[in-house]
Amino acid sequence: MSAAYLLVLLVSLGGMVLLDRAYSLFFWRDARRATIVLVVGVAFFLAWDLLGIGLGIFYRGETDLMTGIQLAPELPLEELFFLTFLAYLTMNLSLGTHRLLIQRVTT
Repeated sequence: MSAAYLLVLLVSLGGMVLLDRAYSLFFWRDARRATIVLVVGVAFFLAWDLLGIGLGIFYRGETDLMTGIQLAPELPLEELFFLTFLAYLTMNLSLGTHRLLIQRVTT
């Protein structure tokens, strides 16, 4: 048992926060709206995962890099952090791309 994968996810989330702060993309643009969007996105993906687990489509992979902590059968703790990272990354990319395209059109 290890926390290496969780640590990598936390460092990656930290990088998303730094990018967000540097360019005021998501939370630094509107924290209340960003929180709602992030929570809804993570909840959607968690429901998707639980449905896939219930249907026997998704399984937890065995690796020594994970903590071994399960939130539900076949749902490791790290999945919650991965889904949070995925949703945050998507919003930063979406808002950053939008800003670049607007900037390009107006110049």
